[in-house]
Amino acid sequence: MKNQTVDLPSTKQTDKERIAELLRELTLEEKVRLLTGRDFWTTWPMEKIGLRRMVVSDGPSGVRGEVWDERQPSMNFPSATAISSSWDPGIADRLGAASAVEARRKGVDVVLGPTINLHRSPLGGRHFEAFSEDPVLTAELAAAYVAGVQRNGVGATPKHYVANDAETDRFTVDVRVDERPLRELYLLAFEKAVVESRAWLVMSAYNSINGATATENELLETPLNTEWGFDGVVISDWTAVRSINSANASQDLVMPGPDGPWGSALVLAVKCGTVPEASVDRKVLRILQLAARVGALEGFDPVQAEPVDREDPVAFSREASAAGTVMVKNDGVLPLDPALVGRIAVIGHNALLARTQGGGSATVLPEKIVTPLDGIRAAFGKEKVSYHVGTVVQEGVAELPLEQLTNPVTGGPGLRVRFFASTDKELFAEDRRSTALVWFGGDAPIAESSMVQFHTLYTPEETGTIRLGFATVGHGRIFVNGQLRHEATIVPVGTDLGAAFLAPPSETVPVQVTAGTPIDVRVELDTCNRTGPLSNALSVTIGTEADTSDPEALIIGAAKAAREADVAVVVVGTNSRVESEGYDRTTLDLPGMQDRLVHAVAAANPRTIVIVNSGSPVLMPWRHEVAATLIGYFGGQEFGNALADVLTGRTEPGGRLPTTWPATQGSVPVLNTTPDADGKLRYDEGIHIGYRAWLKTGATPAYEFGYGLGYTTWELGEAKAPPIASPGGDVQMTVSVTNTGNRPGKQVVQVYAEKPGSAVDRPIRWLVASTPVWAEPGETIDAVLTVPTRLLATWDNGWIYEPGDYQLKAGFSVTDLFSAATVVLAP
Repeated sequence: MKNQTVDLPSTKQTDKERIAELLRELTLEEKVRLLTGRDFWTTWPMEKIGLRRMVVSDGPSGVRGEVWDERQPSMNFPSATAISSSWDPGIADRLGAASAVEARRKGVDVVLGPTINLHRSPLGGRHFEAFSEDPVLTAELAAAYVAGVQRNGVGATPKHYVANDAETDRFTVDVRVDERPLRELYLLAFEKAVVESRAWLVMSAYNSINGATATENELLETPLNTEWGFDGVVISDWTAVRSINSANASQDLVMPGPDGPWGSALVLAVKCGTVPEASVDRKVLRILQLAARVGALEGFDPVQAEPVDREDPVAFSREASAAGTVMVKNDGVLPLDPALVGRIAVIGHNALLARTQGGGSATVLPEKIVTPLDGIRAAFGKEKVSYHVGTVVQEGVAELPLEQLTNPVTGGPGLRVRFFASTDKELFAEDRRSTALVWFGGDAPIAESSMVQFHTLYTPEETGTIRLGFATVGHGRIFVNGQLRHEATIVPVGTDLGAAFLAPPSETVPVQVTAGTPIDVRVELDTCNRTGPLSNALSVTIGTEADTSDPEALIIGAAKAAREADVAVVVVGTNSRVESEGYDRTTLDLPGMQDRLVHAVAAANPRTIVIVNSGSPVLMPWRHEVAATLIGYFGGQEFGNALADVLTGRTEPGGRLPTTWPATQGSVPVLNTTPDADGKLRYDEGIHIGYRAWLKTGATPAYEFGYGLGYTTWELGEAKAPPIASPGGDVQMTVSVTNTGNRPGKQVVQVYAEKPGSAVDRPIRWLVASTPVWAEPGETIDAVLTVPTRLLATWDNGWIYEPGDYQLKAGFSVTDLFSAATVVLAP
């Protein structure tokens, strides 16, 4: 399916005139008010001109809505890396459309996504939320996602503009990048979503670029407005705007509100002449135009009042997860026939407590998650499947299962939460269905309270000692059966506010429990004297810490189970302390003793299949020892079903790697994510990131960019292309692809350009086009790919087209290339 662009005009001339008339009705103070959010997630309404509030919400792999509440669940779609591994703009488009349907269901006007920063270093902690190390693949998928969202009448927000490719010191880092890589890599990733899909918003980043913060950077005007024709709203990342100087830049909307650096200071600046009122007017006009597009402005027809492109979101999530699953090894063990396979030993902490999404602001609360263990039991029969944890991956406390909780007030499942102004004055109470809770906005009077109490009856399933506790920031107490068992002040680790809030440390205490006997659990958190941008927000998890007292026994038990089984399926992966917003990784190793576990299981059973449950690359030192390896990423709420579909062969493993997976950390050509002592992160590698850098150094990764296996075999025919191309034009390339196997399958045809003897520094080869193809056994498909000659140009104060011969090589990965056509770029 091709990227479906849709004509989304600025607004008709008559509408522009009417919006200009509305602007003239506003006072300076009213105009300035519209430029800062009303609260965390909404903009200011203005009744006198018929403007309602607009609601924005985090994406991009689901839409949370205004409240982070398990009682209002969201679809949890696969991570961006899983979507990008499909190499299918049609999947990205459908994700956008499904996200817009979710947004409208939750009263949301704007989705804060897609995240389209590049995987410059594999240590980037937030890469699960972004697409790829390659700007062309990223741009294609981002444009498709934006088109899908906006076709259904909801605004999309490509983020984080620009060069926001790591999390370390993200608020203060100054990225130093030359103009050429900035244009050819980091801006190129954004361009198509703006120029072709006409994004209604763009989010400016926290970082500085070459000395100027993103919210005050000239890049907001050029190329975004002047060259790309962007006519939407530049919304800031939360708290990214820090000074009144940004009001003179092409920054339009400050989030969150109601406080911020603009407000009354901007009114005064206009009156004093340091900020022209025309600059304010331009920002307001763009916000009003966005309101007209999404249906928030009376008298204007929205682009789409109700979503017109709908499908079953659960079925789509399952399909998309399988489409992005990458099989990197298979010695013939897969697919498994449920009728023939014997006993299956499922091993691994992530098989039971799967990660379906990464940590941070992209996190949503799904109604139901299908774990790998769930999916395998459903596909093969519960009686055939045993489970063994093998090794503990979890860090900190995991929430208590709802089915083991009784609300002491209602008698139903869950807990009672009470907010107190003092020890005996209750301000507010609510009944919740989870012990992992976050408040951003909503009705809870967090800022007015001095203490919050959480109360439940917990019925354990096993007899023994558990470690019971809580994770939050601040001072708390835990009571068991009315007795104070532990009191502690939890101090955040690191300086990143978001990471401290969303992934705080834990405090636990040992508690002796008896299976089937409820214990009364009460946690109290002090909330007085809270300051800063999160003073009216709260995050807490009440739960248990995993038992790590005898790790060797767990591995020995798992190996024994594998030895007695026909097949062993080991699920390994990261945890919330490894891949999340707010911090980068320090190592590519799997956390804990997971590598030792796989070595032991593979030694016990040669028919060992490993499923990697991580959002971005990890090291796999056991990869040559196992029979098969599937990379499932963070597969969304249908992760387990999708894996079962692939394991049984019901569905083709449709993924190809959008990012290089290294064999060792030391071999990675571009690794650094840490600024120097002056706060500068220098992109000294220039245009050579990702596979480009691997090709330049000659190092061999574990699995190269574009790599992936399926359940059938393929043959690529002769590549055909016109012999001569013109600067600024397109080259239509055709290559035949034949399914030479005995079952239907999917392949991704990739085209890379080479310019031997170039007068300028270039990659050895670089991606210029790709397309997924599907074929029946014996069927031949003519894949037609469009190569814009702009992708052959280099930047030097403008796009420079070097004339001469270019090789366009087609194949199935960056190194697996079979067919080539020579194209001469005319002067």
